[in-house]
Amino acid sequence: METMKKVALILIECQNEWLSENGKLRKLIKDKNQLSVSEKNIEAALKIARNNEDIQVLHVTLRLNKGYPEFGKGPNIGLQSAIPKAKTWIIGESGTEYYPKFKPLPGEFEISGRVGASAFAGTNLDAYLRNNNIKKIYLTGYALHVCVESTLREAHDKGYNTTILIDATASFTDQQKKYFINNTVHHFGHQIKTNQFLESVYL
Repeated sequence: METMKKVALILIECQNEWLSENGKLRKLIKDKNQLSVSEKNIEAALKIARNNEDIQVLHVTLRLNKGYPEFGKGPNIGLQSAIPKAKTWIIGESGTEYYPKFKPLPGEFEISGRVGASAFAGTNLDAYLRNNNIKKIYLTGYALHVCVESTLREAHDKGYNTTILIDATASFTDQQKKYFINNTVHHFGHQIKTNQFLESVYL
């Protein structure tokens, strides 16, 4: 049996920007059923983790200053261009707040300092995991083909045993999710469904 203290469930961007009816990113998601299913499964996974005191729950958010000074004034590309255009993730706006059902409980660690796609980008996540001897991590959250995938890739390169709860995350379209499942995940980690999560943490 695995020592449970070496396991963490990581929730990525379980914030209003994705999950609230008024979320700016929610409005861009074409496959709303995929989003609804993922929300229910994140809730189920979180309940499993919270009922097992040795599974650590970590929360990863994105919160940026107004005007996005973190991105500088250079020739921003990718997310550094898309985020300002969408006017998302601004500190003080409702979109950056936790979606109520995923608000951290006392004792659940909130990762800080994030400025990029990966949950490791500029944050204390790697230090927290290593200092707490956590080697196996489970990922949930948004969006699968962007920030979750970026986290998966970096976790692989840092030596973590990483599994995505594939039905506890969502992309903008079904096609994006299918591409990730068929072409990406097996290069960097594993995927399971949420109903396998409880069994898997004891393997």
